[in-house]
Amino acid sequence: MEMMSTNGSTDEGLKSELGRQGIVVSSFNEIYNWGRRNSVWPMQFGLACCAIEMIATTMSRFDLARFGAEVFRPSPRQADLMIVSGTVTKKMAPQVVRLYNQMAEPKYVIAMGACAISGGPFKQGYNVLKGIDRYIPVDVHIPGCPPRPEALIHAFMTLQRQIDAQVLTGVARPRHLNASAPSEFPIPEFGDHDLLPSHNREVWKAPPGRSAGEPSE
Repeated sequence: MEMMSTNGSTDEGLKSELGRQGIVVSSFNEIYNWGRRNSVWPMQFGLACCAIEMIATTMSRFDLARFGAEVFRPSPRQADLMIVSGTVTKKMAPQVVRLYNQMAEPKYVIAMGACAISGGPFKQGYNVLKGIDRYIPVDVHIPGCPPRPEALIHAFMTLQRQIDAQVLTGVARPRHLNASAPSEFPIPEFGDHDLLPSHNREVWKAPPGRSAGEPSE
């Protein structure tokens, strides 16, 4: 029986057999990802009503500490997960991008709720950003208005699975291990009528058949 599979991961059958004998077999990639996925520290900030559900997720009934994420850090330089919980107004968007740029790599983003994803019920408002993914990359989207704490826990589990699947080398390696990939993104500025630029071209592309008023390519 071979020790390693073709993709570099340890053979699951062999791991199971050795585990019954009291022997733990792993790889550096698996240990590295195991440590990262169980020590995700969110940043302590909220934008609107979704933040109440985020706070509830940390309480004893739901116990986010099970995922190693009970430490909400007050500084972006001590956090590696941004939970955009609530409506992102155009006045607030530059501050969100600035906070993201100050976070340590590897860093992740969860867009929590319909407002953070697409503007929600305020989508047609002139003052609301139609999705934070126009300026920063989002790893997990949570639909709902507002989503319940169980939805945020599911998002954490989804993010953990994404981290588990990451490899350290090769073309499929994550952004923070790619020297040519950007770690910071342009902070939008206030123009006469809208934010400039209206979106980050490296992150967001207008979908085909966009409605009137959407930014052009």
